Amino acid sequence: MNLKPVRTDKAPQAIGPYSQGIVAKGFLFTAGQIAIDPSTGQVISGDIKAQTERVLTNLSEVLAAAGASWRDVVKTTVFLQDMNDFPIVNETYARMLGDARPARSTVQVSGLPRGVLVEIDAIAVLP
Repeated sequence: MNLKPVRTDKAPQAIGPYSQGIVAKGFLFTAGQIAIDPSTGQVISGDIKAQTERVLTNLSEVLAAAGASWRDVVKTTVFLQDMNDFPIVNETYARMLGDARPARSTVQVSGLPRGVLVEIDAIAVLP
């Protein structure tokens, strides 16, 4: 199988042995994005809304680097440190995705990299 890594300077660089995204058989599989500012490499300050906005912006950039948009996303997974944040994440997600409505799973986890509040990954069909 031919796997093609996706890389963009407009999203945080991988902080381990993985790619921002991988294209395989017409699909894009993204790495989970957290609330890191790609210009500084640091976790942004702010609440769950600010972190969710940063995460979705980072994912938008990875999608764009592969030639895709939110309308091409078929599935996302949202990892939350606290399920009580779900209403704010859900509102921010809906606003930033526009009319795109991919399938989604949301799970609470005991911890996330760098102590962030939210991480999201996506799977898209490439146009």
